Amino acid sequence: MNILRRPFRYSFNSLVFYLVGITVLVNLAQRTFRETTFYLAMIPLCVLRGWIWQFVTYVFTHDFRGWSHILFNMLGLFIFGIQVERRMGSKEFLLYYLVTGALAGVASFAAYYITGTNAVLMGASGALFAVELAFAAFYPDAIIYIWGIIPLRAPVMVLGFTALELFFSFTGIQQGVAHLTHLFGFAAGWLYFLVRFRINPWRAFRGRH
Repeated sequence: MNILRRPFRYSFNSLVFYLVGITVLVNLAQRTFRETTFYLAMIPLCVLRGWIWQFVTYVFTHDFRGWSHILFNMLGLFIFGIQVERRMGSKEFLLYYLVTGALAGVASFAAYYITGTNAVLMGASGALFAVELAFAAFYPDAIIYIWGIIPLRAPVMVLGFTALELFFSFTGIQQGVAHLTHLFGFAAGWLYFLVRFRINPWRAFRGRH
């Protein structure tokens, strides 16, 4: 069997709780020891020095000047991640989360390098977009209530958020938010499904694998 498609033995260990816990601990370290952000966030100049671990570790860092960034990301990871992990299995989910997050980081670095940007990239949003895509692919008939009011099928929600990210990227609205990283996370999740699972997410959204 192709190693890219070789499945793991299924297990479910509620890994999402560990990922949330690690992310919270890293954020507390950022607030206590400011150099934590320097070593773990994705900083293009540091990556050029060879600090390639930042392509993965940035996922666990968040803006430490407030709580909304980490709160909404971890809430999303909890809500969607548990169901995706239950479907994939914990080992597959961990691989999916880290690989899609890393690919979003690498693509963001390339975009920053090309445009001469030296922004500090923090947050799990890229990987979270991939998790939401996986949720929509596995549970296309699930209904999500936006703001607890507006009911949308999971694929409509994911595609709608992606369209908004495209709009924000091209218009420059909501500056200071890594919209491209969100889009790269979505693309990384789509690619993972095609290569690893041989599933076309678009067909899955329509209830056909």
